Amino acid sequence: MIDKFFKSTAEAVADIHDGATVLVSGFGLSGQPVDLLDALVDQGARDLTVVCNNSGSHDKGLARLIRMGRVRRLLASYPRGAEATAFETAYAEGRIEYECVPQGTLAERLRAAGAGLGGFFTPTGYGTVLAEGKETRVIDGVGYVFETPLRGDFALVKALTADRWGNLIYRKAGRNFGPLMCMAAKVSVVQVQESAPLGELDPEAIVTPGIFVKRVIEIAGGAVEDRT
Repeated sequence: MIDKFFKSTAEAVADIHDGATVLVSGFGLSGQPVDLLDALVDQGARDLTVVCNNSGSHDKGLARLIRMGRVRRLLASYPRGAEATAFETAYAEGRIEYECVPQGTLAERLRAAGAGLGGFFTPTGYGTVLAEGKETRVIDGVGYVFETPLRGDFALVKALTADRWGNLIYRKAGRNFGPLMCMAAKVSVVQVQESAPLGELDPEAIVTPGIFVKRVIEIAGGAVEDRT
């Protein structure tokens, strides 16, 4: 019988290794898997490359990992969000590398990885420092930059509901990067607020099919940062 639910967050993140590339969901703090990130803090993995659209907030989750020096490199759209002092301090002290990726480009690079594509051309960033060192072309008079897929060893994702096969439903803005990251990672680990019996989820409402999900942990309520 297929049952992807794990008993604890510690068990779900136990094999994340030093040097891993970890995709972290969330649109800002909405949909960020804070409980899984806190479990990763306790687990001890370091020298991580993290892909997220932000750098966390206060001293929880991703921000705590950064403050502790466990993130070597961050790829994000806007790392200087509300109370993002952990990243600002680490970057100013040269303890973390940062690659700025426009938000639409970030999403498309993840999608390309999940779809098995070799990359794509986008006009975003053409003629700016973001295009330095990348292939560029002019097509029909428009300049484009070639962007490569963003693949992850692990994805840490927050969703609303899952069944034991790992089919997922999200809540509003929490859906933003989660589905793409589940597709782009070798191992996707998802925290949900509630579980549903197999067959009770409306197939038309399922956003991420269970084939893209390896592990699920139910955390009623969870460490909620933002319910937007």
